[in-house]
Amino acid sequence: MLTRRTLLASSAAIAAAPLAGEAAIAATPKNVVVMAKEIDDIISFDPAQSYEFSDTEVDANVYRKLVSPDLKDLSKIGPDLATRWEVSDEGRTFTFHLTEDAYFPSGKPVTAADAEFSLRRVVTLNLTPGFIVTQFGFTKDNVEKLIRATDPHTLVVQLPKIAATSFVLYCLSANVGAIVEKETALAHQEKGDLGNHWLTSHSAGAGPYQLTSWSANDHVIIDVNPHSGIPVATKRIFIRHIKDPATQLLMLRRGDADIARDLTTDLLKTASTDPNLYRITTPSTDQLYLAGNQAYAPLKKTAVLQAIKWAIDYAGIQKNITPDNYIVNQAFEPTMILGAVDETPFQKDPAKARSLLAAAGYANGFTATLDHFSDHPYTDIAEAVQADLGAIGIKVSLLPGTRKQVFTKMRARQHQLIISEWYPDYFDPNSNAQAFNSNPDDSDNSPLKIIAWRNHFFDPKLTAEADAAAQELDTAKRIEIYHSMQRRAWEISPIAFMLQENSIAVVRKNVTGFVLGAQSDFTRYGGISKA
Repeated sequence: MLTRRTLLASSAAIAAAPLAGEAAIAATPKNVVVMAKEIDDIISFDPAQSYEFSDTEVDANVYRKLVSPDLKDLSKIGPDLATRWEVSDEGRTFTFHLTEDAYFPSGKPVTAADAEFSLRRVVTLNLTPGFIVTQFGFTKDNVEKLIRATDPHTLVVQLPKIAATSFVLYCLSANVGAIVEKETALAHQEKGDLGNHWLTSHSAGAGPYQLTSWSANDHVIIDVNPHSGIPVATKRIFIRHIKDPATQLLMLRRGDADIARDLTTDLLKTASTDPNLYRITTPSTDQLYLAGNQAYAPLKKTAVLQAIKWAIDYAGIQKNITPDNYIVNQAFEPTMILGAVDETPFQKDPAKARSLLAAAGYANGFTATLDHFSDHPYTDIAEAVQADLGAIGIKVSLLPGTRKQVFTKMRARQHQLIISEWYPDYFDPNSNAQAFNSNPDDSDNSPLKIIAWRNHFFDPKLTAEADAAAQELDTAKRIEIYHSMQRRAWEISPIAFMLQENSIAVVRKNVTGFVLGAQSDFTRYGGISKA
């Protein structure tokens, strides 16, 4: 049973306490914040491996990076452990000057040797998020030469190939760029894993908090890092795995939780009537889209793709199904990302859509299957799309499934139509521009099996432009390329972007200072305080 005593217990006692009970308590303790959240996605807290929403969010409060997006102006990259940096004229050498006032929980200062170790470690381990660093050309064979500490507070990073400066910096600001204490990681090394196994459930970062306890599908506890030098208002953050949104709201209303993270549209309406609660809303970079596999004959025709885009009632879906949780966005770059376009060229026009179908040779329509996730709001959105396409003669059969089933089918390129979602791997336009447009090899043996490949979408111009934009050092020219790509994608891509998600938290009124980020690793706990 979760009790007040449990929340206030020592780290060792909490690690051993059973936390799955749902019994109410009068109120959470003042110096502990309890967050109700679905956290069964966690695999590892090692920054070289963590790649899910929940673990990267926690890591963002446990680790620091060389640089960080300015959370008040996401178009800018600001300092973190690096107080300043220089980039050579040719754009390939980055020199970072590290602060002398950052400390790990061990009490030891962060040095350039730790930064050198951490980035080399990402390349050497080459786990799931490792591509964010290795895509610049770093390998196990060259990384020791190209990433090196030249003195205790200077790190030099030399790129194997030219890349846009902001592209490099945003990738280094991603969770995979977190700086790990070298000595601690190596002290827990097993069979040459550079501390990976130990760091799955422990931390060695210089952030304001440190990981105290994690029990899969149950809880995460982080406590203050007493040496970080970063002030925090609450010393302990207790994250409980509560899968059911209705239970999250119940806990919030009766005082068992301070923050709830996963409320549905209906529950948000209920919460809005409670004077003891308030809502925090932040635009997220997570996007929902409808994609068509061009291995299916009707979807090879551009006019059919246009017909589908003109058939969908984007505004109606947003208003009637997801009024709080999503906004309409029809471009492959989310708002806030460099190069995003603020245009929504499509709206529901059945007459135009039917005309386009007829021009493509499908005056009588055709049949298609539509895979989608079997939970809210995807089931409702799929039914709305089914009705919209049915109105122009496309007879859609719905195929609901678990996320694993839907993703597995798409990755095998066995779908026809699919509703899915995408979250950028890092806060730079290249992540989405490449994912949705770059397909240099459409064969089954392609090394780049991302969204364009999964839908057999190959356009030489878009593929070339994605590569060119990633290497463009002139930011204004880079933006122009992304604008051009988005407009071309509207015309020829088999992907219809529909909605962009809002991140929403509902919070008790005596709790302030929670910063909800556009990406999971932009969320900050340090300012949370309780009256």
